[in-house]
Amino acid sequence: MRLLIAALTAALASTTIARAQTWPEKPVHVIVAFTPGSATDVIARSLSNELSAKLGQPVIVENKPGAGGTIAAGLVAKAAPDGYTLLVNSSGHTVSPWIYANLSYDTAKDLRGVSLLARQPNIMVASPDKGWKTVNDLVKQAKEQPGKISFASAGVGSATHINGEKFKVAAGIDVLHVPYKGTPEALNDVMGGRVEYFFSPVVSALSLIRDKRVVALANGSPKRSSVLPDLPTTEEAGYKNSGYDYWAGLLAPNGTPPAVIDKLNKAVIEALALPEVKERLAKIGGDPSPTTPKEFDELVVRELGEYRDLVKAAGIKAQ
Repeated sequence: MRLLIAALTAALASTTIARAQTWPEKPVHVIVAFTPGSATDVIARSLSNELSAKLGQPVIVENKPGAGGTIAAGLVAKAAPDGYTLLVNSSGHTVSPWIYANLSYDTAKDLRGVSLLARQPNIMVASPDKGWKTVNDLVKQAKEQPGKISFASAGVGSATHINGEKFKVAAGIDVLHVPYKGTPEALNDVMGGRVEYFFSPVVSALSLIRDKRVVALANGSPKRSSVLPDLPTTEEAGYKNSGYDYWAGLLAPNGTPPAVIDKLNKAVIEALALPEVKERLAKIGGDPSPTTPKEFDELVVRELGEYRDLVKAAGIKAQ
């Protein structure tokens, strides 16, 4: 019996290796955790054609937004670990387990990192009708009217939400969080004056800033943006530890063969090195940020610890 089990195990391993070597043999589906037009979506689509060319199969991008990215993450975590269903999520991925008590997956165990794709700043924007010229104007009014000012997000636990919470804690202000299904919806209500401000991914806000449909008050990231170099960061404005590192990354279900992960990682690194991809990302304020799978997994574990403490301090709960 032991010999039979050993033989079956060896045969299964051999079959898995063979399949990994010929992967992909059909289209690869990439599930994006946020709405079309969101920063995470734009970054994913910026690479899809190049990944298709390098993998020799279509890369089909699909959007499954909702619940701060956890709907998409749950779908991919439970998908067959064969490399044909992947996830592109934002840095809100490492916040979700501390907000949503009954996730259908374990963030650290059920999803494996393939590579980070890009980092991008979030820009604090408001309607010009508010009359604010700087982030300090906003903070001044928020302190004069505690609980009366609201900020939007692309969902509880999303990167835009956590940027807002980090700033709220750093500035010591009492403001109301209003979650939306995605970035486009949040921006629409900021422009309409139904919510006061939003830490928008720069890709989504840039044209609105240039058209003066929203005013940029500060850069919510740790360093200035190459597309808005004159806009100071919230930390430069005096709000220590308010900067948030927004990233988008590619993940796969745990159990995906290492050979498939490695092929994907190589394809991502090569695609991000292409001049046309660099130019495409630069136009939306994105910085290519490829990593090894191990580096990505280590980043996830590190941030899980960091944001557990932030969620507790800010009292963030699913709504």
